[in-house]
Amino acid sequence: MAAPKKKAFALRLDPAVHAAVERLAASELRSANAQIEMLLREALTERGIEVERTKAPRRGRPPKED
Repeated sequence: MAAPKKKAFALRLDPAVHAAVERLAASELRSANAQIEMLLREALTERGIEVERTKAPRRGRPPKED
């Protein structure tokens, strides 16, 4: 089963906001993209909107078939 693809889209940010996100992401050992997604999830939660997490793909080798 293939992992669900993430939705890609262009996001225009003020350079100062982008720099702040990159600094925060680096301090928390995340990519800027992962940091933006986390910040969006936190903001939605604060507004009472719960977003279901997509199930993570299984990692590693597939089980052997007999």
